[in-house]
Amino acid sequence: MTEGQFGLLDTDDVDSPGDEWEEVDVSDTEADRIARKRDREFSEFRKRIKDADQFKVEASVFDDATYGALYKLVQDGHIDAFGGPISTGKEANVYTALSGETEVAVKVYRINASDFKDMRSYLDGDPRFEGIGSDKKKVVTAWVRKESSNLKRARRAGVRTPEPIAVERNVLVMEYLGTEEGRSKRLSEVHIENPETAYEVVKEYTRRLYDAGLVHGDLSEYNIVFHEGQLYIIDLGQAVTIHHPNADDFLERDCRNVANFFARQGVDATPAELLAYVREYATPKDKDDTAPGSDDDAVPQGTPADRRDEE
Repeated sequence: MTEGQFGLLDTDDVDSPGDEWEEVDVSDTEADRIARKRDREFSEFRKRIKDADQFKVEASVFDDATYGALYKLVQDGHIDAFGGPISTGKEANVYTALSGETEVAVKVYRINASDFKDMRSYLDGDPRFEGIGSDKKKVVTAWVRKESSNLKRARRAGVRTPEPIAVERNVLVMEYLGTEEGRSKRLSEVHIENPETAYEVVKEYTRRLYDAGLVHGDLSEYNIVFHEGQLYIIDLGQAVTIHHPNADDFLERDCRNVANFFARQGVDATPAELLAYVREYATPKDKDDTAPGSDDDAVPQGTPADRRDEE
């Protein structure tokens, strides 16, 4: 990591501290309907993807409705061709893909994952997930829409994150952070020439997230990416609003992880100092001033070409 200076984004006005009152639609999607219909064209698409080397993975990642979700995203113009895997994890795999001439990232969450215990602490107490219970499909569908919503809210607050592009069932299409040489590196993977400046940026990002009513919940050197001379925050699926019952604990853990990492890089940073900075300078609005539905859970409409034309 050779850049010595990092720039901060301008912020957009954020009307509310969170989207905790926004209802998450977990009803059947077009992907579910496609999977049930199983027309000939879809069956051919499913076989083509299933036989591709980069998608020869366990069935827990690609069930029938996931193929339906990918098919729908292709039909809508968000995906034109698939690349290889970027990362694999317990809950999701991430792949590259082409959307027109632009490379994007496709994050596929496992519907049939055997254990949702890691997700539960982030879901319990969030009104958006009330009534979902232990239905895995509903939990994952809501989780993916929540990640898209969190990414948009963070970006409006001036935090660099991948731009969400489209959501379909358990699949999220978003901006790809990488180059021809591969994905951009996490802070844990690079040498930081100016750790003091990097710390100030991450410190401000943490404050801006809290100011926008969000706590990342898993912030560390593994979820901060160095891309084109700037720092980006990734993996906001588990991010909670400040009214979540565990929000304070998650914020303290984020501050501890960040401060301890930069302290190891020689920066004069402590968890207590970072936590105090966030709490003193962030001014999220009280929930009494928050109108239900203030956070837009919908993804941008139209194809990537449509959006480029509008720009």
